[in-house]
Amino acid sequence: MGHADRSRELATLLQLLHRAREADSAARLGFIMVNESLQLLPYRQAAFWREGLHSHIVALSGLAEPDPTAPYLQWLSALFRYLRPGPGDVAASRSFAAADLPDALSQEWGHWLPEHGLWLSLGEHGALLLARDLPWTEYELRLAEELAHGYTHALRPFAPRRNWRAKVGDWLKPGPRRKRLLLAVLVLVCFPVRLSVLARAEVVPDDPVLLRAPVSGVIDKVAVLPNQPVKRGAALFDLDATVLTGQFELAREEAKAAEESFRASAQLALTDDKGKLALAEDKAKLEEKDITADFAGRELKRLHVTAPSDGVVVFSDRNDWQGKAVAQGEKVMTLADPSKVELTAWLPAAEAIAVQPGSQVTLYPNASPFRSYDAVLQRVAYKAEVSEGNLLAYRLQARFESGQRLPQLGQMGTARVYGDWVPLSYYVLRRPLTAARQWLGW
Repeated sequence: MGHADRSRELATLLQLLHRAREADSAARLGFIMVNESLQLLPYRQAAFWREGLHSHIVALSGLAEPDPTAPYLQWLSALFRYLRPGPGDVAASRSFAAADLPDALSQEWGHWLPEHGLWLSLGEHGALLLARDLPWTEYELRLAEELAHGYTHALRPFAPRRNWRAKVGDWLKPGPRRKRLLLAVLVLVCFPVRLSVLARAEVVPDDPVLLRAPVSGVIDKVAVLPNQPVKRGAALFDLDATVLTGQFELAREEAKAAEESFRASAQLALTDDKGKLALAEDKAKLEEKDITADFAGRELKRLHVTAPSDGVVVFSDRNDWQGKAVAQGEKVMTLADPSKVELTAWLPAAEAIAVQPGSQVTLYPNASPFRSYDAVLQRVAYKAEVSEGNLLAYRLQARFESGQRLPQLGQMGTARVYGDWVPLSYYVLRRPLTAARQWLGW
C-alpha cells in the first residue's frame, strides 16, 4: 500500500469522524456508522448494537428502519449478546468467524453474514459489527479501532441519562462489583455503634440544704433574689410575726403577774402557815408562765430565717412567696453550693434503653451550643413518673466528671444517655420494630 493510499485513508478517517461529531441525533449517527464507514473499510454488511436498559439493534446497513421481529435481527441480537464482554472483562475489538461461535449461532451464520466478521467495541454505548468475504488485516483492525474510538466519543451526547435505578442495577449485576457491594453492606449493618437516646436535662445542686418554714404562718418578706449568692447568717425571709408577737407580749405580762403573786405569797408565808401552801402554787405558776414566755420568744426569733452556710439560694420569683401562707416544714427555698452540682435527666419511657450506674452521659446545654459536659450515671429510678409536659419518664441522676469546668446551676439542656454497643442495623431498626410490635401485638 503506497503513501498516497495511506494519506487518502487518513483523510477519509478524519472526514468520517468530523461527520460523526456533527450528527444531530443518535439515529443520524447510527446511519453514518453502518453506511458511510464503507468509505474507509470495505465490507458487505454492518450493524450497530445499542447497549442500555433495553439493548437492541439500532441501525443496519442498507435499511432505513430495522424490523425487530425479523428472523435476521433476532439472530443478530443473539450474536451481539454473545459477543459483548461479561462483567469485569475488557471490551476489546476483534475479528471472528463462525467457528468461534457456539453451534446455535454458527449453524445459521452462512444464512445471514459473510465469512469474516469484525466486532468493534463502542464502550458502554454498544458495539459495531462489520462483515465481508475477505479476512481482516492487522492494519485494517488498527484503523477500525481508531474509527470506533471516534464513534464512541460522538455517541456520548446521545447517551441516555442514567438515573439512580440504572446505577443500582449495574451494581447488582452478577460480578465482582456486586460482591464488593454485598460485602460493604454486610460490614455496614454489622458495624458496632453505641446505642443512645436523648433526654431533657437540668443542672441541679448536689446535696443542697433545704430551707423550710419553721412554723405555720404567712411569709411577710423575702430578703434575697433567686440565684443570689449569700454568706452565712445572711437574712433570707421572715414570716409574719403579728400573732406570735401578741402571744409573746401576753406571756410576758402573765409572767410578770405570776411574779408579783409569788412575791406576795412569799411575804405572807413568813407570818401565816397557809401562805406557805399558796407560795408553792404561785411558784409553780411563775415557772409555767416563764416557760411559756421563753417559748414564745424563741418561736418569735425563728420567724427570721438566715443562711446556715455560704451558697446560692435557689427558688422561684420572690413575689410568688411574699404573702403566701405556708405550713410548718414546707419547703421555701434551697441553699446550694455552686461548686457541687449534678445532672438530672428525664428519660422518656417510650424511648427507654437498658442503662445502669456507670453509663456515660453527655450534656449539651441550650445556652452554650458549642460546649458539652461529660457525666457518669449514678442512679436510675425504677419507676417512671409524670414529668413536664405530662410525659412518663425515668429520672436519672449523673455526676459530672472531674477535670472539666462545671456548668452553671439551673442550666437546661439535652442529655445523650449511652447504652450498650449494638450493630448499626439494630440501631436503625429499633424504633420501627418496636412500633411494629406494638401495632401487631407480638
